[in-house]
Amino acid sequence: MHSPFRHFLTAQNSSYRISEQTSPAPVEGPASVSVLADERVLFQTHLGFGGAFTEAAAHTYYKLSEKNREAFLRAYFDPADGNRYTLCRTHINSCDFALGNYASVEQDGDTDLKTFTLSRERKELLPLIKSALAATREKVLLFASPWSPPAWMKTTGQMNKGGKLKPEYRTAWAEYYVRYIREMEAEGIAIWGITVQNEPAAVQPWDSCVYTAEEERDFVRDHLGPALEKAGLSHIKIIIWDHNRDLLVHRASVAYHDAEASKYIWGAGFHWYVADKFDNVRLLHDAWPDKHLLFTEGCQEAGTHIGAWHLGERYARSIINDLNRWTEGWVDWNLLLDEQGGPNHVGNYCSAPILADTQTDTLHFQSSYYYIGHFSRFIRSGARRALCATTSDAVEATAYLNPDGSLAVVVMNPLDEGISLDLSVSGQTTLVAQPAHSISTFVYPAADR
Repeated sequence: MHSPFRHFLTAQNSSYRISEQTSPAPVEGPASVSVLADERVLFQTHLGFGGAFTEAAAHTYYKLSEKNREAFLRAYFDPADGNRYTLCRTHINSCDFALGNYASVEQDGDTDLKTFTLSRERKELLPLIKSALAATREKVLLFASPWSPPAWMKTTGQMNKGGKLKPEYRTAWAEYYVRYIREMEAEGIAIWGITVQNEPAAVQPWDSCVYTAEEERDFVRDHLGPALEKAGLSHIKIIIWDHNRDLLVHRASVAYHDAEASKYIWGAGFHWYVADKFDNVRLLHDAWPDKHLLFTEGCQEAGTHIGAWHLGERYARSIINDLNRWTEGWVDWNLLLDEQGGPNHVGNYCSAPILADTQTDTLHFQSSYYYIGHFSRFIRSGARRALCATTSDAVEATAYLNPDGSLAVVVMNPLDEGISLDLSVSGQTTLVAQPAHSISTFVYPAADR
């Protein structure tokens, strides 16, 4: 019997890793879970999936052999065999996943930015970005986030451990974003958007800078927005918050209620740390449906967790729930880290979907890499989210109608037992076996519906 879809599967305790199922497993008994996807009801347009170019990722990349560098680039960016990343992030000045603190303007009091330079980035970070852009035929949107202004612009005189931007440097700091965008353009790297500040509510041991909601609003309204506009860069997307879902509505509402600030703001970015609070994402969309939502960072903290299956499931749960609540793009944290989960200049070691053992020149592909791939390989930029419902609290799903007319339905089973899945699409119902701790992508070609 002709299957109405192509089925790709990743499952624990198996060799399946985004593997196409040419001989479906027999299904016994009635369906235990039913999933419905209806392309006649469509929602937001999708921007893309991706991860972050950090100095740590670049430094690790350049410790690899040429063969493994190419394998890394193919794994993320190859449009035929990779995860087809099209939406990525990088940092302005240093972040914790850098080899140390640095800024593009180190000269105290240089408010005219005469000493501005990307010399640090040119060593490894920019070459990695350029190699990635060359590895794909698809357009990659890149946004940039500052973790901290230069130390001399801050109340604490240092980039780490919080502190605030001194009021007298607000204009110069706004011009700093403009200069960064221009210098990146000169390198052949287009910037699509900027976040105002990474995690502005946190005093971190690493590079950080605190803004209240009102301070962030006022900085955008009175300095950053006008600076971009004056420079002819009003097309650059300004993204506020860039912190956790828990305070997403609290923070964004302060800026959105101010018409003069809101006119400059494309939308809000958010992370997954502290609490899930997925409903805050939908709540913000419902209150301001003309504003956009972007997941800008998430990773598994506290070490590398090599081989841990729960990593993939954490990613998929977040991706599904964020997308189903109007999120338009989803961006992982570091694209690559070393065997320690770094380098990180304050010891904040974390995991990444691809880890490199730089001692043995070995790449480790985590479950998170494959789980992300079940979305990023099959849901294309420009796709529209379709109505999708499941009868289970545990088994989660989302569906997207691609620009080429194909429909991608992603279903995750995080349970300890396999299920029989009743999949209903376009009037066709198919019974499918879904193993324990697995994720499936079902691709329905346009011609078959």
